[in-house]
Amino acid sequence: MNQHQEPVDSEEQEEVTELICQEPDLKDGQMKEVTVGDQKVLLVRTQGQYSAVGSQCSHYNAPLIKGALVGGRVRCPFHGACFNVRTGDIEEYPGLDSLPSYKVKVEDGKVYVSINKKSLMLTKRVKEMCKMIPEIKNTILLVGGGPASLVCAETLRQNCYQGRIIIVTKDTLPPFDKPKLSKALNVDSSSILLRPSDFYQQYGIEVWTQKEVVSVNTADKVVKINDGTLQLYDQLLISTGCRAQPLSCPGSDLEGVKLLQSHEDAKEIHNSCLGRKAVVIGASFIGMEVASYLSDKAASVSLIGTSRYPYERSLGPEIGKMSTQMLEEQNVKFYMKDGVTEIRGENGKVKEVVLKSGTVLEADVVIAGIGVTPNSDFLAGSEVEVDSRKAVIVDKFMRTNITDVFSAGDVTSFPLTIRGDQRVNIGHWQMSQAQGRVAALNMLKKPTKMESVPFFWTVLLGKSIRYTGYGEGYTEIIFKGKVEERKFLAFYVKDEVVVAAASLMFDPAVARLAELMATGQIVTKAQAQADDLSWLQM
Repeated sequence: MNQHQEPVDSEEQEEVTELICQEPDLKDGQMKEVTVGDQKVLLVRTQGQYSAVGSQCSHYNAPLIKGALVGGRVRCPFHGACFNVRTGDIEEYPGLDSLPSYKVKVEDGKVYVSINKKSLMLTKRVKEMCKMIPEIKNTILLVGGGPASLVCAETLRQNCYQGRIIIVTKDTLPPFDKPKLSKALNVDSSSILLRPSDFYQQYGIEVWTQKEVVSVNTADKVVKINDGTLQLYDQLLISTGCRAQPLSCPGSDLEGVKLLQSHEDAKEIHNSCLGRKAVVIGASFIGMEVASYLSDKAASVSLIGTSRYPYERSLGPEIGKMSTQMLEEQNVKFYMKDGVTEIRGENGKVKEVVLKSGTVLEADVVIAGIGVTPNSDFLAGSEVEVDSRKAVIVDKFMRTNITDVFSAGDVTSFPLTIRGDQRVNIGHWQMSQAQGRVAALNMLKKPTKMESVPFFWTVLLGKSIRYTGYGEGYTEIIFKGKVEERKFLAFYVKDEVVVAAASLMFDPAVARLAELMATGQIVTKAQAQADDLSWLQM
Protein backbone atom coordinates (compact mmCIF):
# COMPACT_ATOMS: atom_id res chain seq x y z
CA MET A 1 0.00 0.00 0.00
CA ASN A 2 1.29 3.45 -0.85
CA GLN A 3 1.97 5.67 2.09
CA HIS A 4 2.47 9.38 2.46
CA GLN A 5 5.71 11.00 3.46
CA GLU A 6 5.12 13.51 6.23
CA PRO A 7 7.69 16.28 6.65
CA VAL A 8 10.64 14.71 8.48
CA ASP A 9 12.81 16.41 11.07
CA SER A 10 16.14 17.65 9.85
CA GLU A 11 18.45 15.34 11.78
CA GLU A 12 20.54 13.09 9.56
CA GLN A 13 19.11 9.64 9.05
CA GLU A 14 20.67 6.45 7.79
CA GLU A 15 20.79 6.47 4.02
CA VAL A 16 20.88 4.01 1.15
CA THR A 17 23.19 5.29 -1.62
CA GLU A 18 23.53 3.62 -5.02
CA LEU A 19 25.67 4.29 -8.07
CA ILE A 20 23.05 4.90 -10.74
CA CYS A 21 24.88 5.66 -13.97
CA GLN A 22 27.83 7.25 -15.68
CA GLU A 23 27.27 10.95 -16.53
CA PRO A 24 27.10 10.56 -20.33
CA ASP A 25 24.29 7.98 -19.97
CA LEU A 26 21.69 10.72 -19.57
CA LYS A 27 21.43 13.76 -21.83
CA ASP A 28 19.68 17.05 -21.07
CA GLY A 29 15.88 16.70 -21.24
CA GLN A 30 16.04 12.95 -20.58
CA MET A 31 14.80 10.85 -17.68
CA LYS A 32 15.42 7.31 -16.56
CA GLU A 33 13.73 5.01 -14.04
CA VAL A 34 16.33 3.57 -11.66
CA THR A 35 16.25 1.49 -8.48
CA VAL A 36 17.68 2.56 -5.13
CA GLY A 37 17.27 -0.08 -2.45
CA ASP A 38 13.92 -1.52 -3.47
CA GLN A 39 12.50 1.84 -4.49
CA LYS A 40 11.97 2.93 -8.09
CA VAL A 41 13.22 6.47 -8.61
CA LEU A 42 12.91 8.89 -11.53
CA LEU A 43 16.34 10.33 -12.39
CA VAL A 44 16.12 13.47 -14.53
CA ARG A 45 18.71 15.68 -16.21
CA THR A 46 17.75 19.25 -17.05
CA GLN A 47 20.12 22.13 -17.88
CA GLY A 48 23.11 19.99 -16.95
CA GLN A 49 21.74 19.29 -13.46
CA TYR A 50 20.59 15.93 -12.12
CA SER A 51 17.61 15.48 -9.83
CA ALA A 52 15.76 12.46 -8.48
CA VAL A 53 12.11 12.18 -7.41
CA GLY A 54 9.51 9.47 -6.82
CA SER A 55 8.68 7.53 -9.98
CA GLN A 56 4.91 7.13 -9.49
CA CYS A 57 2.25 9.79 -9.98
CA SER A 58 0.58 10.61 -6.66
CA HIS A 59 -2.87 10.42 -8.27
CA TYR A 60 -3.26 6.76 -9.38
CA ASN A 61 0.41 5.61 -9.28
CA ALA A 62 1.04 5.84 -13.03
CA PRO A 63 4.71 5.39 -14.08
CA LEU A 64 6.06 8.89 -14.74
CA ILE A 65 8.84 7.50 -16.94
CA LYS A 66 6.12 7.13 -19.60
CA GLY A 67 5.11 10.78 -19.21
CA ALA A 68 6.20 14.04 -20.81
CA LEU A 69 9.27 15.91 -19.52
CA VAL A 70 9.17 19.57 -20.50
CA GLY A 71 11.58 22.04 -18.95
CA GLY A 72 11.63 21.51 -15.20
CA ARG A 73 8.53 19.37 -14.82
CA VAL A 74 7.17 15.96 -15.74
CA ARG A 75 3.53 15.43 -16.71
CA CYS A 76 1.77 12.13 -15.97
CA PRO A 77 0.81 10.28 -19.18
CA PHE A 78 -2.52 9.04 -17.79
CA HIS A 79 -4.37 11.97 -16.25
CA GLY A 80 -2.09 15.00 -16.66
CA ALA A 81 -0.75 15.74 -13.15
CA CYS A 82 2.57 17.65 -13.22
CA PHE A 83 5.50 17.58 -10.81
CA ASN A 84 8.58 19.77 -10.42
CA VAL A 85 11.54 17.48 -11.11
CA ARG A 86 13.81 19.26 -8.63
CA THR A 87 11.51 19.54 -5.61
CA GLY A 88 8.90 16.87 -6.42
CA ASP A 89 6.17 19.45 -5.70
CA ILE A 90 2.85 18.97 -7.50
CA GLU A 91 2.29 21.83 -9.96
CA GLU A 92 -0.76 20.62 -11.86
CA TYR A 93 -3.58 18.28 -10.91
CA PRO A 94 -5.24 15.72 -10.44
CA GLY A 95 -3.89 14.19 -7.25
CA LEU A 96 -3.13 15.98 -4.01
CA ASP A 97 0.35 14.99 -2.98
CA SER A 98 3.86 15.80 -4.09
CA LEU A 99 6.63 13.32 -4.86
CA PRO A 100 9.49 12.52 -2.49
CA SER A 101 12.74 14.10 -3.69
CA TYR A 102 16.14 12.49 -3.20
CA LYS A 103 19.76 13.59 -2.93
CA VAL A 104 21.84 13.34 -6.09
CA LYS A 105 25.62 13.54 -6.07
CA VAL A 106 27.97 13.51 -9.06
CA GLU A 107 31.55 12.38 -8.39
CA ASP A 108 34.20 11.53 -10.99
CA GLY A 109 31.55 11.31 -13.72
CA LYS A 110 29.45 8.91 -11.66
CA VAL A 111 25.88 9.71 -10.53
CA TYR A 112 24.80 8.57 -7.04
CA VAL A 113 21.29 8.78 -5.51
CA SER A 114 20.71 8.59 -1.75
CA ILE A 115 17.44 7.84 0.10
CA ASN A 116 16.78 7.91 3.83
CA LYS A 117 16.06 4.34 4.95
CA LYS A 118 12.98 5.63 6.81
CA SER A 119 11.41 6.94 3.64
CA LEU A 120 12.50 4.10 1.36
CA MET A 121 8.95 2.76 0.84
CA LEU A 122 7.19 6.14 0.58
CA THR A 123 5.85 7.10 -2.82
CA LYS A 124 4.02 10.33 -1.86
CA ARG A 125 4.81 13.40 0.16
CA VAL A 126 2.28 15.63 1.89
CA LYS A 127 3.38 19.25 1.54
CA GLU A 128 4.23 20.88 4.83
CA MET A 129 1.20 22.54 6.42
CA CYS A 130 0.69 24.78 9.41
CA LYS A 131 -1.83 24.16 12.20
CA MET A 132 -4.78 26.27 13.23
CA ILE A 133 -4.31 28.76 16.09
CA PRO A 134 -7.68 29.21 17.91
CA GLU A 135 -6.79 32.76 18.94
CA ILE A 136 -6.78 33.88 15.29
CA LYS A 137 -10.33 35.12 14.76
CA ASN A 138 -10.64 34.66 11.03
CA THR A 139 -12.91 32.17 9.23
CA ILE A 140 -12.71 30.97 5.64
CA LEU A 141 -15.89 29.10 4.70
CA LEU A 142 -15.76 26.66 1.78
CA VAL A 143 -19.23 25.76 0.50
CA GLY A 144 -19.23 22.36 -1.23
CA GLY A 145 -17.28 19.19 -0.47
CA GLY A 146 -15.56 18.58 -3.80
CA PRO A 147 -11.95 18.81 -5.00
CA ALA A 148 -11.93 22.61 -5.24
CA SER A 149 -12.78 23.02 -1.54
CA LEU A 150 -10.26 20.41 -0.43
CA VAL A 151 -7.37 21.83 -2.47
CA CYS A 152 -8.32 25.34 -1.33
CA ALA A 153 -8.19 24.23 2.33
CA GLU A 154 -4.84 22.46 1.90
CA THR A 155 -3.33 25.39 -0.03
CA LEU A 156 -4.38 27.78 2.74
CA ARG A 157 -2.61 25.62 5.34
CA GLN A 158 0.44 25.17 3.08
CA ASN A 159 0.72 28.97 2.90
CA CYS A 160 0.63 29.59 6.65
CA TYR A 161 -3.05 30.54 7.04
CA GLN A 162 -3.76 29.65 10.69
CA GLY A 163 -7.36 30.81 11.04
CA ARG A 164 -10.47 28.66 10.94
CA ILE A 165 -11.35 26.64 7.81
CA ILE A 166 -14.81 25.07 7.44
CA ILE A 167 -15.89 22.82 4.55
CA VAL A 168 -19.69 22.48 4.34
CA THR A 169 -20.99 19.58 2.22
CA LYS A 170 -24.42 18.03 1.72
CA ASP A 171 -22.74 14.66 1.10
CA THR A 172 -22.57 11.99 3.79
CA LEU A 173 -18.83 11.65 3.10
CA PRO A 174 -15.97 14.12 3.40
CA PRO A 175 -14.33 14.95 0.00
CA PHE A 176 -14.14 11.82 -2.17
CA ASP A 177 -12.90 10.74 -5.61
CA LYS A 178 -16.07 11.36 -7.61
CA PRO A 179 -14.76 10.36 -11.08
CA LYS A 180 -14.54 6.78 -9.79
CA LEU A 181 -18.31 6.60 -9.19
CA SER A 182 -19.33 6.23 -12.85
CA LYS A 183 -16.34 4.02 -13.67
CA ALA A 184 -16.70 1.57 -10.75
CA LEU A 185 -20.14 1.96 -9.17
CA ASN A 186 -19.64 -0.64 -6.46
CA VAL A 187 -16.77 1.09 -4.65
CA ASP A 188 -16.35 0.96 -0.92
CA SER A 189 -16.66 4.45 0.59
CA SER A 190 -13.35 4.16 2.48
CA SER A 191 -11.47 3.46 -0.77
CA ILE A 192 -12.61 6.69 -2.44
CA LEU A 193 -11.94 9.18 0.38
CA LEU A 194 -9.39 11.75 -0.76
CA ARG A 195 -8.12 12.16 2.82
CA PRO A 196 -8.70 10.07 5.97
CA SER A 197 -10.68 11.73 8.77
CA ASP A 198 -7.61 12.15 11.00
CA PHE A 199 -6.00 14.29 8.28
CA TYR A 200 -8.64 16.98 8.79
CA GLN A 201 -8.19 16.85 12.55
CA GLN A 202 -4.41 17.06 12.27
CA TYR A 203 -4.51 20.23 10.18
CA GLY A 204 -7.52 21.87 11.82
CA ILE A 205 -9.89 21.64 8.84
CA GLU A 206 -13.52 21.31 9.92
CA VAL A 207 -15.74 19.21 7.63
CA TRP A 208 -19.48 19.55 8.16
CA THR A 209 -21.20 16.69 6.30
CA GLN A 210 -24.94 16.47 5.50
CA LYS A 211 -25.29 20.24 5.77
CA GLU A 212 -26.30 22.60 3.00
CA VAL A 213 -25.98 26.36 2.69
CA VAL A 214 -29.42 27.69 1.72
CA SER A 215 -28.68 31.44 1.50
CA VAL A 216 -25.83 33.95 1.59
CA ASN A 217 -25.87 37.49 2.95
CA THR A 218 -22.75 39.07 1.49
CA ALA A 219 -23.34 42.42 3.21
CA ASP A 220 -23.20 40.87 6.69
CA LYS A 221 -20.82 38.06 5.61
CA VAL A 222 -23.08 35.32 6.94
CA VAL A 223 -24.60 32.14 5.47
CA LYS A 224 -27.68 30.24 6.56
CA ILE A 225 -27.46 26.44 6.87
CA ASN A 226 -30.41 24.10 6.19
CA ASP A 227 -30.64 23.29 9.92
CA GLY A 228 -31.44 26.97 10.55
CA THR A 229 -28.06 27.94 12.00
CA LEU A 230 -26.05 30.93 10.81
CA GLN A 231 -22.30 30.97 10.17
CA LEU A 232 -20.17 34.10 9.81
CA TYR A 233 -17.24 34.18 7.40
CA ASP A 234 -14.38 36.52 6.50
CA GLN A 235 -13.89 34.97 3.07
CA LEU A 236 -16.18 32.61 1.19
CA LEU A 237 -15.56 30.02 -1.52
CA ILE A 238 -18.52 28.86 -3.61
CA SER A 239 -17.57 25.42 -4.90
CA THR A 240 -20.90 23.61 -4.94
CA GLY A 241 -20.39 21.90 -8.31
CA CYS A 242 -23.29 20.78 -10.49
CA ARG A 243 -26.22 18.42 -10.04
CA ALA A 244 -27.53 15.85 -12.53
CA GLN A 245 -30.54 17.07 -14.49
CA PRO A 246 -33.62 15.00 -13.68
CA LEU A 247 -35.87 13.55 -16.38
CA SER A 248 -39.06 15.51 -17.04
CA CYS A 249 -41.08 12.93 -19.01
CA PRO A 250 -44.17 11.20 -17.56
CA GLY A 251 -43.12 8.37 -15.22
CA SER A 252 -39.81 9.96 -14.22
CA ASP A 253 -40.92 9.74 -10.56
CA LEU A 254 -41.35 5.96 -10.62
CA GLU A 255 -39.32 3.71 -8.34
CA GLY A 256 -36.25 2.52 -10.26
CA VAL A 257 -35.50 5.83 -12.02
CA LYS A 258 -32.02 6.87 -10.88
CA LEU A 259 -29.56 9.75 -11.09
CA LEU A 260 -25.84 9.30 -10.32
CA GLN A 261 -24.67 11.99 -7.92
CA SER A 262 -23.56 10.48 -4.63
CA HIS A 263 -21.71 7.42 -3.41
CA GLU A 264 -25.06 6.07 -2.20
CA ASP A 265 -26.54 6.52 -5.72
CA ALA A 266 -23.65 4.53 -7.23
CA LYS A 267 -24.14 1.62 -4.79
CA GLU A 268 -27.90 1.67 -5.38
CA ILE A 269 -27.52 1.61 -9.18
CA HIS A 270 -25.05 -1.29 -8.93
CA ASN A 271 -27.26 -3.34 -6.61
CA SER A 272 -30.53 -2.68 -8.44
CA CYS A 273 -29.07 -3.56 -11.87
CA LEU A 274 -27.51 -6.95 -11.06
CA GLY A 275 -29.23 -9.47 -13.34
CA ARG A 276 -31.90 -6.89 -14.29
CA LYS A 277 -32.81 -4.91 -17.39
CA ALA A 278 -31.09 -1.50 -17.35
CA VAL A 279 -31.88 1.45 -19.60
CA VAL A 280 -29.43 4.38 -19.69
CA ILE A 281 -30.83 7.66 -20.99
CA GLY A 282 -28.16 9.98 -22.38
CA ALA A 283 -25.07 9.12 -24.45
CA SER A 284 -22.96 11.44 -22.28
CA PHE A 285 -19.58 10.55 -20.76
CA ILE A 286 -21.41 9.53 -17.56
CA GLY A 287 -24.07 7.56 -19.46
CA MET A 288 -21.47 5.70 -21.51
CA GLU A 289 -19.30 4.90 -18.49
CA VAL A 290 -22.33 3.55 -16.58
CA ALA A 291 -23.41 1.44 -19.59
CA SER A 292 -19.83 0.13 -19.91
CA TYR A 293 -19.71 -0.78 -16.22
CA LEU A 294 -23.12 -2.52 -16.29
CA SER A 295 -22.45 -4.42 -19.54
CA ASP A 296 -21.30 -7.59 -17.73
CA LYS A 297 -23.53 -7.19 -14.66
CA ALA A 298 -27.06 -6.35 -15.83
CA ALA A 299 -29.20 -8.86 -17.77
CA SER A 300 -29.40 -6.29 -20.57
CA VAL A 301 -28.24 -2.71 -21.12
CA SER A 302 -29.90 -0.29 -23.55
CA LEU A 303 -28.60 3.22 -24.18
CA ILE A 304 -30.70 6.04 -25.66
CA GLY A 305 -29.12 9.14 -27.21
CA THR A 306 -30.34 12.10 -29.23
CA SER A 307 -27.32 12.36 -31.58
CA ARG A 308 -26.10 9.89 -34.23
CA TYR A 309 -23.23 8.75 -32.03
CA PRO A 310 -22.13 9.26 -28.41
CA TYR A 311 -19.73 12.22 -27.90
CA GLU A 312 -20.47 13.33 -31.47
CA ARG A 313 -20.24 17.04 -30.68
CA SER A 314 -17.23 16.85 -28.34
CA LEU A 315 -15.04 14.08 -29.80
CA GLY A 316 -16.51 13.70 -33.29
CA PRO A 317 -18.45 10.95 -35.12
CA GLU A 318 -15.45 8.65 -35.71
CA ILE A 319 -14.60 8.25 -32.01
CA GLY A 320 -18.33 8.12 -31.20
CA LYS A 321 -18.82 5.27 -33.68
CA MET A 322 -15.80 3.38 -32.29
CA SER A 323 -17.11 3.77 -28.72
CA THR A 324 -20.51 2.45 -29.84
CA GLN A 325 -18.89 -0.62 -31.41
CA MET A 326 -16.84 -1.30 -28.26
CA LEU A 327 -19.99 -1.41 -26.14
CA GLU A 328 -22.06 -3.26 -28.76
CA GLU A 329 -19.47 -6.06 -28.59
CA GLN A 330 -20.46 -6.35 -24.91
CA ASN A 331 -24.16 -6.57 -25.90
CA VAL A 332 -25.10 -2.97 -25.08
CA LYS A 333 -27.95 -2.01 -27.43
CA PHE A 334 -28.00 1.57 -28.78
CA TYR A 335 -31.07 3.59 -29.71
CA MET A 336 -29.60 6.75 -31.20
CA LYS A 337 -31.30 9.79 -32.79
CA ASP A 338 -34.15 8.96 -30.44
CA GLY A 339 -35.57 10.12 -27.14
CA VAL A 340 -37.92 9.13 -24.34
CA THR A 341 -41.61 10.12 -24.40
CA GLU A 342 -42.73 8.16 -21.34
CA ILE A 343 -41.62 5.72 -18.64
CA ARG A 344 -44.40 3.25 -17.79
CA GLY A 345 -44.70 1.50 -14.49
CA GLU A 346 -46.58 -1.17 -12.60
CA ASN A 347 -47.36 -0.84 -8.89
CA GLY A 348 -45.23 2.32 -8.82
CA LYS A 349 -42.14 0.59 -10.27
CA VAL A 350 -40.50 1.00 -13.68
CA LYS A 351 -41.67 -1.53 -16.26
CA GLU A 352 -40.90 -0.09 -19.70
CA VAL A 353 -39.49 2.92 -21.53
CA VAL A 354 -41.35 4.31 -24.55
CA LEU A 355 -39.20 6.01 -27.20
CA LYS A 356 -40.13 8.76 -29.67
CA SER A 357 -39.61 6.25 -32.48
CA GLY A 358 -42.35 4.05 -31.00
CA THR A 359 -39.93 1.43 -29.70
CA VAL A 360 -40.84 0.08 -26.25
CA LEU A 361 -37.97 -1.21 -24.06
CA GLU A 362 -38.47 -3.46 -21.08
CA ALA A 363 -36.80 -1.95 -18.01
CA ASP A 364 -36.29 -2.64 -14.32
CA VAL A 365 -33.95 0.31 -13.77
CA VAL A 366 -33.58 3.60 -15.67
CA ILE A 367 -30.43 5.71 -15.20
CA ALA A 368 -30.41 9.28 -16.55
CA GLY A 369 -27.21 11.02 -17.70
CA ILE A 370 -28.68 13.92 -19.67
CA GLY A 371 -26.60 16.84 -18.42
CA VAL A 372 -25.94 18.94 -15.35
CA THR A 373 -27.04 22.24 -13.77
CA PRO A 374 -24.77 24.46 -11.63
CA ASN A 375 -25.68 24.41 -7.92
CA SER A 376 -26.13 28.14 -7.47
CA ASP A 377 -29.81 28.49 -6.50
CA PHE A 378 -28.83 29.34 -2.91
CA LEU A 379 -27.19 32.54 -4.19
CA ALA A 380 -30.57 34.06 -5.17
CA GLY A 381 -30.78 37.50 -3.59
CA SER A 382 -27.06 37.59 -2.71
CA GLU A 383 -25.93 39.88 -5.58
CA VAL A 384 -23.28 37.29 -6.58
CA GLU A 385 -23.37 37.39 -10.37
CA VAL A 386 -24.31 34.26 -12.37
CA ASP A 387 -24.63 33.74 -16.13
CA SER A 388 -27.60 32.52 -18.19
CA ARG A 389 -26.79 28.91 -17.27
CA LYS A 390 -26.61 29.86 -13.59
CA ALA A 391 -22.81 29.37 -13.44
CA VAL A 392 -21.02 31.76 -11.06
CA ILE A 393 -19.02 34.38 -12.99
CA VAL A 394 -15.39 34.78 -11.86
CA ASP A 395 -12.26 36.50 -13.16
CA LYS A 396 -8.82 34.86 -13.62
CA PHE A 397 -8.19 35.20 -9.88
CA MET A 398 -11.40 33.20 -9.12
CA ARG A 399 -12.99 36.35 -7.64
CA THR A 400 -16.71 36.97 -8.04
CA ASN A 401 -18.15 40.46 -8.35
CA ILE A 402 -18.45 40.63 -4.53
CA THR A 403 -15.36 41.37 -2.38
CA ASP A 404 -14.14 38.36 -0.35
CA VAL A 405 -16.41 35.95 -2.27
CA PHE A 406 -14.53 33.53 -4.52
CA SER A 407 -15.75 30.58 -6.59
CA ALA A 408 -14.09 27.47 -8.03
CA GLY A 409 -14.91 24.23 -9.81
CA ASP A 410 -17.78 23.05 -12.00
CA VAL A 411 -20.09 25.81 -10.72
CA THR A 412 -17.97 28.58 -12.30
CA SER A 413 -17.84 30.40 -15.60
CA PHE A 414 -14.23 31.56 -15.98
CA PRO A 415 -11.83 33.03 -18.60
CA LEU A 416 -9.82 30.24 -20.28
CA THR A 417 -6.24 31.29 -21.07
CA ILE A 418 -5.70 28.96 -24.05
CA ARG A 419 -8.80 30.38 -25.75
CA GLY A 420 -7.88 34.04 -25.35
CA ASP A 421 -9.81 34.34 -22.08
CA GLN A 422 -13.08 33.13 -23.62
CA ARG A 423 -15.55 32.59 -20.77
CA VAL A 424 -16.22 28.86 -20.30
CA ASN A 425 -17.77 26.37 -17.90
CA ILE A 426 -15.67 23.18 -17.73
CA GLY A 427 -16.57 20.23 -15.51
CA HIS A 428 -13.12 18.59 -15.28
CA TRP A 429 -11.83 17.23 -11.97
CA GLN A 430 -8.33 18.62 -12.58
CA MET A 431 -9.63 22.12 -13.36
CA SER A 432 -11.60 22.18 -10.10
CA GLN A 433 -8.47 21.37 -8.11
CA ALA A 434 -6.43 24.01 -9.94
CA GLN A 435 -9.12 26.62 -9.33
CA GLY A 436 -9.29 25.74 -5.63
CA ARG A 437 -5.56 26.40 -5.36
CA VAL A 438 -5.77 29.72 -7.24
CA ALA A 439 -8.70 30.87 -5.06
CA ALA A 440 -6.74 30.09 -1.86
CA LEU A 441 -3.65 32.02 -2.97
CA ASN A 442 -5.74 35.04 -3.91
CA MET A 443 -7.61 34.90 -0.59
CA LEU A 444 -4.18 35.25 1.00
CA LYS A 445 -3.35 38.24 -1.24
CA LYS A 446 -0.82 36.25 -3.27
CA PRO A 447 -1.97 37.30 -6.76
CA THR A 448 -2.16 34.18 -8.93
CA LYS A 449 -4.02 33.69 -12.23
CA MET A 450 -5.86 30.57 -13.33
CA GLU A 451 -3.83 29.41 -16.35
CA SER A 452 -4.29 25.60 -16.35
CA VAL A 453 -4.87 23.64 -19.56
CA PRO A 454 -7.96 21.39 -19.38
CA PHE A 455 -7.18 17.65 -19.16
CA PHE A 456 -9.86 14.97 -19.07
CA TRP A 457 -10.21 11.21 -19.35
CA THR A 458 -13.03 8.73 -19.76
CA VAL A 459 -12.87 4.94 -19.33
CA LEU A 460 -14.77 2.38 -21.41
CA LEU A 461 -14.27 -1.34 -20.73
CA GLY A 462 -10.91 -0.63 -19.11
CA LYS A 463 -9.63 1.50 -22.02
CA SER A 464 -8.95 5.21 -21.40
CA ILE A 465 -9.62 7.99 -23.88
CA ARG A 466 -7.55 11.04 -22.88
CA TYR A 467 -8.33 14.62 -23.89
CA THR A 468 -6.67 18.00 -23.50
CA GLY A 469 -7.51 21.54 -24.59
CA TYR A 470 -10.87 23.06 -25.42
CA GLY A 471 -12.34 21.91 -28.71
CA GLU A 472 -15.63 23.80 -28.86
CA GLY A 473 -16.24 25.10 -32.37
CA TYR A 474 -13.59 22.89 -34.04
CA THR A 475 -14.07 22.55 -37.81
CA GLU A 476 -11.78 19.63 -38.60
CA ILE A 477 -10.25 16.53 -36.99
CA ILE A 478 -6.84 15.23 -38.10
CA PHE A 479 -6.17 11.61 -37.12
CA LYS A 480 -2.90 9.77 -36.58
CA GLY A 481 -3.15 6.01 -36.25
CA LYS A 482 -6.50 4.37 -36.95
CA VAL A 483 -9.69 4.89 -34.96
CA GLU A 484 -11.12 1.55 -36.17
CA GLU A 485 -8.03 -0.20 -34.76
CA ARG A 486 -8.61 1.64 -31.46
CA LYS A 487 -5.17 3.18 -31.44
CA PHE A 488 -5.17 6.82 -32.47
CA LEU A 489 -4.35 10.46 -31.81
CA ALA A 490 -6.91 13.07 -32.89
CA PHE A 491 -6.12 16.77 -33.34
CA TYR A 492 -9.07 19.18 -33.24
CA VAL A 493 -8.52 22.21 -35.48
CA LYS A 494 -10.15 25.65 -35.45
CA ASP A 495 -8.90 28.63 -37.49
CA GLU A 496 -5.80 26.67 -38.64
CA VAL A 497 -4.73 26.00 -35.02
CA VAL A 498 -4.91 22.82 -32.91
CA VAL A 499 -7.27 23.66 -30.02
CA ALA A 500 -7.59 20.17 -28.47
CA ALA A 501 -6.47 16.56 -28.81
CA ALA A 502 -7.79 13.13 -27.86
CA SER A 503 -6.09 9.76 -27.87
CA LEU A 504 -6.48 6.05 -27.20
CA MET A 505 -3.41 3.82 -26.74
CA PHE A 506 -1.17 6.70 -27.93
CA ASP A 507 0.53 7.85 -24.70
CA PRO A 508 2.09 10.23 -23.88
CA ALA A 509 0.96 12.33 -26.89
CA VAL A 510 -1.92 14.10 -25.13
CA ALA A 511 0.25 14.84 -22.07
CA ARG A 512 2.92 16.32 -24.36
CA LEU A 513 0.39 18.49 -26.18
CA ALA A 514 -0.98 19.70 -22.83
CA GLU A 515 2.54 20.80 -21.88
CA LEU A 516 3.03 22.61 -25.20
CA MET A 517 -0.26 24.44 -24.62
CA ALA A 518 0.71 25.21 -21.01
CA THR A 519 3.90 26.92 -22.20
CA GLY A 520 1.87 29.06 -24.63
CA GLN A 521 3.05 27.36 -27.81
CA ILE A 522 0.70 27.45 -30.80
CA VAL A 523 0.36 24.12 -32.64
CA THR A 524 -0.67 24.66 -36.24
CA LYS A 525 -2.85 22.57 -38.52
CA ALA A 526 0.20 22.06 -40.76
CA GLN A 527 2.14 20.53 -37.84
CA ALA A 528 -0.77 18.19 -37.09
CA GLN A 529 -1.02 17.16 -40.78
CA ALA A 530 2.70 16.40 -41.11
CA ASP A 531 3.79 12.76 -41.18
CA ASP A 532 6.72 13.75 -39.00
CA LEU A 533 5.50 14.29 -35.44
CA SER A 534 8.96 14.94 -34.01
CA TRP A 535 7.71 18.36 -32.80
CA LEU A 536 5.53 16.40 -30.36
CA GLN A 537 8.51 14.42 -29.04
CA MET A 538 10.16 17.66 -27.80
